[in-house]
Parts: sequence; C-alpha cells; structure tokens
Amino acid sequence: MPTIQPQVPTQTISTATRTAKSTMGKDDFLSLLVTQMQHQDPMNPMQSADFAAQLAQFSSLEQLTNINSNLENSLAANSLLSGSINNALSATFIGKEVRATGDAFGYTGSGSVKLGYSLDVSAASTVVKIMDSAGNVIRTVSGDTSKGQNTMTWDGKNDRGETVGMGSYTFKVESKDSAGDALAVSTSIYGKVAGVRFKSSGSVFVIDGVEISLANIVEIMQG
Repeated sequence: MPTIQPQVPTQTISTATRTAKSTMGKDDFLSLLVTQMQHQDPMNPMQSADFAAQLAQFSSLEQLTNINSNLENSLAANSLLSGSINNALSATFIGKEVRATGDAFGYTGSGSVKLGYSLDVSAASTVVKIMDSAGNVIRTVSGDTSKGQNTMTWDGKNDRGETVGMGSYTFKVESKDSAGDALAVSTSIYGKVAGVRFKSSGSVFVIDGVEISLANIVEIMQG
C-alpha cells in the first residue's frame, strides 16, 4: 500500500532590509525611550529617577541638535556674506597695477611686458627664456644676477627681431652659481587689472587676457 506523505504548507518569510545608521538622532532616542516604557515589566517598572535621567539626556540631545543646526545655518550665512564682500572688494582692483606669482602672461601684440623673478642668493649667470603657447622658446635674453627681486622688460620680439602676435606666453628663468649648479628661482608677472570674473572657485583677475587668482597677487601698486 503506498504511503502518502503529508503536504506541509510552506511559508515565505520576507526580511525587511534595513539601512544601518552610524549615528542616532533625537527622534531615534525618543522612539527608543517610548519602546522601553511600553515593554517594561509591570511588576518592576522603571524607577522614577532613571526615567528622569533619560528624559534629561533626551533634552540635552535635542538642545545639542538644535545648536548644531543653528551653527550650520550661521556658517552658511557667513560664507555667503564673505563671498559677497570679496566680490565687492575685488572690483576695486580694476585699473590697479599688480604683481602676481606665476609664469604665464598675455601679450596684446604691441608694447612691452614687465616680468619678474626672485633669487635667494646672487647668481653667476641668469638667462630668461620666453616661450609661446606651444612651449617653443622664441626669445632668450640675459637677466640680472642680483639677490632679491629682479625685473626685466620684454619688447614683444623674438630672437629674429620680429614682433610676435597677440596671445598667451610663458617664461622661465635659469640661474646658476659659480660652480654651474642651478639656483632656486621664483617668477612673477606684472600688469594692470582689466576686469574681474566671479567663479564658483572664487574671484579671478584678468590681466592682458590671462586669469590670475586673488591668492597669487602679492603686491598692489597705484594704477
């Protein structure tokens, strides 16, 4: 006689996926406190002193949360105010002659360009090389070897004596001591601020078509 196996109904158990939280907020703390009160032993309820202590903790947590929220709002407001002030002050630079750190500059196609470099010690030889936007050296001239801040004026001509066109250029300074070893050189550019552009990263000044960050301005002279 065949044996009939009883059919056992199966149940599908769904497990809710919960996202773990690294910190607890005041709502979580309050929910935990209410749940604790709902499930306490009626024969051994929570002591009034313990309940008062937990309420005090919840009150402190709520106050700290509110303070933190107010601080965040205050910092955001201060950031907006600081940005507005910086933008307003940046406009006062227009028309001013400035010196900025860097090696990139613009040439308008006429006139001359003032360039600068600084030496920590006196050099035996200094060579200044002007390069076009492709990195090609178009002019090589001898520079001052004195310690400190030095300047030179480029007349906009290449080594063949031809005036170059308008565009972006860079320069580098190679200084050596009496032993032929290279010396540390920091370069800077000079120019008049023609305009200011406001970007998400901050204000930038336009000098001969080149954008210069406010952080790179090291000297302001009368326009």
